[in-house]
Amino acid sequence: MRAGSVPAVRVAFVGQATFFEACSLGPGPHGLEPRFFEFRRDADAGALVDELRAFDADVAIVFRPEIVPPGALHGLRARTVGFLTEPLPRRLDGAPVHDDLERRLWELRHVDPSNFDRVIAFDPHIAATAHEVVPVWRALPLPVADRYYAPLPLPAPSAEPPRPLFVGRSTPHREALLADAKHHVELLHLAFGVDADELQVALETHDVGINLHNNPYPSFENRVCLHLAAGHLVLSEWLHPAHGLEPGLDFVVAQTPGELLHALVSLRRFPAMWHRVRVRGRRKAEQFRASRVYPRLLHDLFADLDAFGTARAA
Repeated sequence: MRAGSVPAVRVAFVGQATFFEACSLGPGPHGLEPRFFEFRRDADAGALVDELRAFDADVAIVFRPEIVPPGALHGLRARTVGFLTEPLPRRLDGAPVHDDLERRLWELRHVDPSNFDRVIAFDPHIAATAHEVVPVWRALPLPVADRYYAPLPLPAPSAEPPRPLFVGRSTPHREALLADAKHHVELLHLAFGVDADELQVALETHDVGINLHNNPYPSFENRVCLHLAAGHLVLSEWLHPAHGLEPGLDFVVAQTPGELLHALVSLRRFPAMWHRVRVRGRRKAEQFRASRVYPRLLHDLFADLDAFGTARAA
């Protein structure tokens, strides 16, 4: 079996659509048959399993595996992969940890490892922490569905003035960074979950994507990949890990309210000033394209299971 040419493999993507449908695989000439299944915390796991069986899934990729009840996937024929999507404490040596990270670690401890053949983390730096609960097989950023990729070449500039967009819930940290910008420039903030179609419209009608961490701790948010794929100029806090992206070349670093406002005001005066960064960022986004990532990932998954088996409950 070759990467990119897995025949007739039915792949189920499971999670909350407003967050994760944009990270899944759509139809295309990749040799896979994908389908997204809506599932949220406290939803009917029995009904989900019935739907997966009716689909006759060969593989089920579950975003946020901590929301799946213990034992729910034991009898499923499909190979099961949990995808850890939330930041976690990176040190457990007694050093102070942000309350938000403590809460997310508490949620992770609800994972039933016997539900999954393999587990992937979106961030290699959380693997050691997660490993105390569930073994981590791979670390890679959340992919981006092909539908969100802007065609090349990108226009320079695409709008005058460029239209900035921030997608993400409000937190005190984010609002502190956005406050000045919201008062001085026209900025759309989508603070609540948007479905796949609404997200596509928002991405297509804006030119600048802003990325801010939930709270003042390092991370890598999947909205960075989304904005780059859409051909946006990305203004972001420092990314750690960077997953191959280079600050100043693929995105522009904005660490403070003043830096963010200065960047946005500069773009109003000189809309094309970072066009080369936009173009390079869009090209770099190819490494996150779902139709590239998932076929290769499944090829490796099948090979790894053939070689090493699984501890998942039958």
